[in-house]
Amino acid sequence: INTEVMLAKLAAEGFEIVAEDVDADVIVINTCAFIESAKQEAIDNILDVAWLKENHTLRGIVVTGCLPERYREQLLEEMPEVDCILGTGSYGDICEAVRSAYAKKPLARFGDVNAAPLGGERVVTTQEHFAYLQIAEGCDNRCSYCVIPSIRGRFRSRPMGEIVEEARELAALGVRELCLVAQDTTRYGEDLYGTYALDALLRELSAVDGIRWLRLLYCYPGRITDGLVEEIASNPKVVKYIDMPIQHISDRVLRAMNRPYTRAGYLELIRYARRVMPDLVLTSDIIIGFPGETEAEAMDTVSLINEVHFDALFTFIFSPRPGTPAAKLGDPTPREEKQRWFDALCNAQNAISAEKHAAYIGRAVRVLVEGESDDADWPLSARTEGNRLVRMKGDKSLIGTFITAKISDSNTWALYGAAEETI
Repeated sequence: INTEVMLAKLAAEGFEIVAEDVDADVIVINTCAFIESAKQEAIDNILDVAWLKENHTLRGIVVTGCLPERYREQLLEEMPEVDCILGTGSYGDICEAVRSAYAKKPLARFGDVNAAPLGGERVVTTQEHFAYLQIAEGCDNRCSYCVIPSIRGRFRSRPMGEIVEEARELAALGVRELCLVAQDTTRYGEDLYGTYALDALLRELSAVDGIRWLRLLYCYPGRITDGLVEEIASNPKVVKYIDMPIQHISDRVLRAMNRPYTRAGYLELIRYARRVMPDLVLTSDIIIGFPGETEAEAMDTVSLINEVHFDALFTFIFSPRPGTPAAKLGDPTPREEKQRWFDALCNAQNAISAEKHAAYIGRAVRVLVEGESDDADWPLSARTEGNRLVRMKGDKSLIGTFITAKISDSNTWALYGAAEETI
């Protein structure tokens, strides 16, 4: 979303946005640095485009976002390929930064991350039928392994009316699915209204004409209320999908992570959600190899996977983030040992995913056709309400529409089927 807002600012001031990097005078790289792989990807991208400065017509490189916010002037010192940098509080200065880079005048700007405006005009870069909708920024959770509070600032909700108005604008552009995003979606409204208000926001957004699906990401387990679960269950526009990052299941490790919930509370929440939504699709995040974690605690998390039967997992081996409390903890466990635990976790989830996908064979499911596939035998790519990938046979005129698809095959990663009817 920050990238889309910067694109709108640049377009409004007359800059031409080009499709290919070789045609650019200035390249802007918006970065993430939450985990080590994201940081490395950002650095690799910078080095890749730097080749164009030496061998083509590129005049300048601007780096924005989390990487410069974390490393500030160190980035300019260690990567002379970069001309200008903007932290996460200074996205609004993008036009000045591009002009400075073009003129080969270094610029480093780090505005107050707690005062940066939310929302704004944007150029939607996703498919025309889908868009992200930011409802809040920042985080107050202070998980011991996480740098987000220092990079993105305190938690701040956007006013409900402003969010609903943006949803109307997106619907008028042809958007049919909105994915609500924030570092902590379930805290929405607490700072503005004195109470969690995500369920109320969903009710308001569901009244927007043209929007067919509302999807939530990153529902913090400790703040999923009964009211929110009941709203998801009863509202026909809210997909029956909850992404509930737990990170671990050992109470001791959760305390070390500064995650204020317990195994018992988490399992009770899942039981309740599945009781009111038998068709719920549940995903989560898991970190393996937290400092001081034992093999028994790691295997306890694997046992949780087999007990809960998540529909999908996003899994990580712990990597220390400089400046966080967890980075200062002693960690005697070798990486090879953590990899063995991680493999056991992934093997357990892959078997469950394959089993859950096989259960769809012979069923007709509602999907949103997203685009063309890279598989010639299954030329269309679609997603179910529960965010499952479907490779499909059908005509590309179906792209952007809701249809039913008859599932004929599956594997660990995807369902396969054919279009039946438009709905």
